[in-house]
Amino acid sequence: MLFIAGLVSQPIDAAFAGGTAATASPTASAELDHAQQLLRDGKYAEAYDLLSPMAEARRGDPAFDYVLGRAALGAGHAEQAKELFQASLAAQPDSPRAHLALGRAYYALGRYAEAKIEFETVLRFDNLPPDLLSQVRIYNDAATQSVEGGRRLTSFGYAETGIGVYDVHDTIGTQTFGGSDRKDTFYNLRVGGGLNYELDNGYALSGTLDYRFRYFDNNDSRDNSDLRWNMAGSRSFGDNNLAVGFRGRVSYRGNGNYRNDAGIYGDYSHRLDAANQLSFELLYSRRWFPGEPVVTWTRTTAQGTAGWIHSFMDGRASLTVDGRFGRYVSTTLPDGNSDLYGASATLDFAFTDTVDWGIYYWWEHNAYDMEALHFHPEALDGVILAQRNDNLHEAGTYLTWEFAPTWSLRPSILWLHDKSNADIGFNYSSTEIFVNVRKSF
Repeated sequence: MLFIAGLVSQPIDAAFAGGTAATASPTASAELDHAQQLLRDGKYAEAYDLLSPMAEARRGDPAFDYVLGRAALGAGHAEQAKELFQASLAAQPDSPRAHLALGRAYYALGRYAEAKIEFETVLRFDNLPPDLLSQVRIYNDAATQSVEGGRRLTSFGYAETGIGVYDVHDTIGTQTFGGSDRKDTFYNLRVGGGLNYELDNGYALSGTLDYRFRYFDNNDSRDNSDLRWNMAGSRSFGDNNLAVGFRGRVSYRGNGNYRNDAGIYGDYSHRLDAANQLSFELLYSRRWFPGEPVVTWTRTTAQGTAGWIHSFMDGRASLTVDGRFGRYVSTTLPDGNSDLYGASATLDFAFTDTVDWGIYYWWEHNAYDMEALHFHPEALDGVILAQRNDNLHEAGTYLTWEFAPTWSLRPSILWLHDKSNADIGFNYSSTEIFVNVRKSF
């Protein structure tokens, strides 16, 4: 364990090394070194008392402001720590540790949405829970490992399970293929986690794994499993972060068949100010079905997405919106290739430090470019020659309650509605109601 700790640790304030030697007196430098040793020993109040008398004389020194900010945060002076970290970043904006420290100050102040925006100038984690509180706790834990533990390698992990009801609505599609409205009880299992390795000069490597399994009581319903993965390299610079990586998933489709997705992406985020962040992503991916299932819907996707996160209510709430446009090409569908465009929005409120509620909506339109024969969805015995157009809708709401440290309960509702002018099989609607309990590591 000591050997591993040596591999993943580095001097706590290496980002500021040499920043004060030319301007500070030997006595002042010695006191700063002593304060850093006190921080390593967890003696924040002593470090704060040591450095506070020098604060006015050392104003504008990024290393001093950073170390005093850490002492102030550990001693319970979060507002002062926020101001000190902001001053440190104004003089040295490319310091990942100072960005993470500022995010921790926002977190201590309960300004969770602003903390998330700040953390995401450095950290890149996929497959996070939907709620703001859980996301920012994961980021804050990783930031604490980096800033206070001096670790290059930071991590998070989780396991959750629950029970729910899957209700397929009585539509033209279910009338044909299912016969009637159908309800199934199911059980959830989800495990996963992520790693981030801090390199020099703002570079980092990251990766996540997320495995999901669902078991249905009804023998006529297939059990689902889904493995999602992501790995990326990123660089933070100022209020910006640029990442390039690979992501994908392997999904079980029943009867021994699987669906694979894999692609390359580039993602750029820019923090406009404490309350606003813009993001842009380009994705090129391929979907294929190994083996020879009865139905194959292979395709290649090229897609661009632009998003905006806005913090309000003093950082207790966030609004996330995005729009996307792209094209499905090289498909095996008789309908040909397809343009796609869509949008999504999430509104999240952290009512207390342990209770969070959110609501979201996702929509996508697919417009195919070839005419084909289809069963008309409004008439079971009708056949039309048409270009297929689909509208896919997904909406939901959740409530997250942290009832004990690292433990949370999340009841959720998910509504799906797919509408097409083509075959009845493309028209579908369902509701899921479920409750999960989650353990974070």
